[in-house]
Amino acid sequence: MPVGHPFWQRVRARWLIIKHAYLRFTTHSMAYIRRVSEALSVVTLLAAVACITGLTVYFGFDHSQREWRGLLLLIRGCQIIFLTNIIYNLVLNFRITLRQTKIIKWIVDIGVLITLLPLAYPRPEHPWIPFLETILYSRKFLFAILAAYSVTAVSFGIMKMLGRRTNPPLIMALSFLVLIIAGSFLLMMPRCTLRPLDYIDSLFIATSAVSITGLCPVELSQTFTPAGLLILALLIQIGGLGIMTFTCFFAMFFSGDTSIYSQLMVKDMVYSKTINSLLPTLLYILVFTLLIETIGAVAIFLSIHDTLHMDLEDEIIFAGFHALSAFCNAGFSNLEGGLANPLLLHSDQSIYIISSILILAGGIGFPILMNFWQTLRRKWRRMILWITGRPHPIQKVHQFDLNTKIVLTASFWIVVVSASLFFLFEHDNSMSGMTLYEKIVQSVFNSCVPRSSGFSSMNPAGFMNVTLIMFVFLMWIGGASQSTAGGIKVNTFATMLLNLKSVITGRNSVTVYNRTIAPRSIRMAQAVVGLSILSYFLISSILVAIEPGIPLKPLLYESASALFTVGSSLGITAELSPASKGLLSAAMFFGRVGLMSLLVGMAGTDGDSPARYPSGNIIIN
Repeated sequence: MPVGHPFWQRVRARWLIIKHAYLRFTTHSMAYIRRVSEALSVVTLLAAVACITGLTVYFGFDHSQREWRGLLLLIRGCQIIFLTNIIYNLVLNFRITLRQTKIIKWIVDIGVLITLLPLAYPRPEHPWIPFLETILYSRKFLFAILAAYSVTAVSFGIMKMLGRRTNPPLIMALSFLVLIIAGSFLLMMPRCTLRPLDYIDSLFIATSAVSITGLCPVELSQTFTPAGLLILALLIQIGGLGIMTFTCFFAMFFSGDTSIYSQLMVKDMVYSKTINSLLPTLLYILVFTLLIETIGAVAIFLSIHDTLHMDLEDEIIFAGFHALSAFCNAGFSNLEGGLANPLLLHSDQSIYIISSILILAGGIGFPILMNFWQTLRRKWRRMILWITGRPHPIQKVHQFDLNTKIVLTASFWIVVVSASLFFLFEHDNSMSGMTLYEKIVQSVFNSCVPRSSGFSSMNPAGFMNVTLIMFVFLMWIGGASQSTAGGIKVNTFATMLLNLKSVITGRNSVTVYNRTIAPRSIRMAQAVVGLSILSYFLISSILVAIEPGIPLKPLLYESASALFTVGSSLGITAELSPASKGLLSAAMFFGRVGLMSLLVGMAGTDGDSPARYPSGNIIIN
């Protein structure tokens, strides 16, 4: 029929009537539609949490037929809520949804809508495309789509909380706490463990993983299945990069609808220069992390292949787990004896060199790594322009910023001095019988691990007391700010030394590399140093009081290892009482979250008083 046929004219007229009625209804009912949409968002968020919980229980436990049907009913209910939310926003909030939703979110939403087909149509006996039919009617496809949608919904919900001007340090602390509690239950699932695990031990391990510490009261290789190691690896990865990094990435990359305030908060957390560069910064952090861990896993695999008497699958699991654990400065090992296993200790030492590089890369800090990447990219662009004969922009005077210079200089000297001292102290003690090459490699490796990673190539209980004192000092220093390492941070330690130098030389300001360090940074460094010392004194005193039957030295060492999120131990972790494990779990949590940030978040910022009081000097001598 031609376009001008009366039938098409009637169809067009009816369509215009429906469109006019739809626009009139949405315009006059906009306030009501928005209220319903907000209510649906809350219900969807709750359903997303329930869906993640249901999927976790579904895959982690063995079930009876009745329990299996109940879990499937819960997941189906969440699916219906997701479908309702998507369809409602598409029908009544189409313009806002179209403007705020990015392409990846559209893919996830369409995936959820596709799951409606198996509910509406029974499985055909003779499908047109058998492969496509198998996917659509598969529970794995359904669960994968619902899990992706749930993670996106939860991430977006957290970002909306930040958008309501919620206190960022408290939100971060709460998110770590929720992850720890969830991880403690996940690690106890029957399909994740080879033998029953007490909850206090599971909580301790989850806290140690999220806080990237590495203290562990059990032998991982004899406790967890590959599924348990996978969950432990996810906890380490999320804890190392930070929960806000993941949630902001999912919220922005999948939906893009985040408030300016929440983006400003996360911008400061990940050290992004501008809001426009926030998403590229997050993407760079995630991609760079996965790339380095993948390269490290391949290198570790090649270094241990056919040396540990493992099959290929176990070698791949070992390589991937240790690369992640090293870069995140976690210190967990799924090999019996860890990196002190004789098969590794008497090998060609390549695994210790690779691990040292990964530890230093993870502990140097993402801002420094980003500064490196930007500098290399500028130099590469200038070289291309020079080769092609095209004009190139004037080169920046300062290729590396102040933080990069301070961290690299301080880290270099810390590694050189500590490696030299370790070689001096232990060459005739724990390293006796080794070749000169092995002693040098072990000295460098053991100068890196106390600063946060917690790996052990030799039992620290056999070290000299002066070596243990040096280790505690290195634990206290830790790695760089905005890194996966713990401690007071290299930036703080360097600032403290520079301030000490300025006081000794009688200067009124602290300068380095032709830059003046801001007074607020100096005050913050002094506060962090003082608070770390007070916290260590309090934690160690309580631990000594709780454990009168354990010698003082290992208790003091364990306290420093937990509070500064290192993970090295003199072998008493498994002997501690539940109260001591709970105390060290709290110490690891505060060490990862940052006690100073948490106190600032709880106290708030009142600002200076408008009144200006006379100054006075305090006698300090």
